[in-house]
Amino acid sequence: MPHIPVPTNLPGIRGLVAFRPEMGRALYDLAEALLVGDSPLSRAERELIAAYVSSRNHCTFCTESHAAASRHLFGAKAGIVDEVLGGDACATPGEKLTSLLAIAGKVQQGGLEVTEADIEQARRAGANDQEIHDTVLVAAAFCMFNRYVDGLASWTPTDPALYAEMGRRMAEQGYAGRLQQILDAR
Repeated sequence: MPHIPVPTNLPGIRGLVAFRPEMGRALYDLAEALLVGDSPLSRAERELIAAYVSSRNHCTFCTESHAAASRHLFGAKAGIVDEVLGGDACATPGEKLTSLLAIAGKVQQGGLEVTEADIEQARRAGANDQEIHDTVLVAAAFCMFNRYVDGLASWTPTDPALYAEMGRRMAEQGYAGRLQQILDAR
């Protein structure tokens, strides 16, 4: 049960941004910039980083919704999402993405956990400075998003089909234009 009165038909962050639309606009614009905007990382990779950090933070809503978006964007390679999130040591997202996920995991623990050795490993694997930057920023932002969603005990659905649909919408429509749809659904 949410700690504050939010619309009961809107799960996760959606209910929270309906409660404070002026804040929601900024958060959805941030998500759009991080996950849809210009980056040398693919949208699928950025959604996977968001899902990975969210899983480490035990934020079910963000893990499931962003994993679903990542699966949709990866298409035929969607299985990599479940391998990574399941902790499969044999997962093969590639050396570069593996090194970036390691950095994201360190950011989730605390920014000062990221070492020069982590950065050098990512560079050796082919990551450039913008990819490293974008990884750290997505990871840091999702720590905030996760704490927002869970800190107010927002409604977390359990139906996988609901997450698959959310993921499809996020992948196809992005985030910035979604706020009005959320407000109309209140």
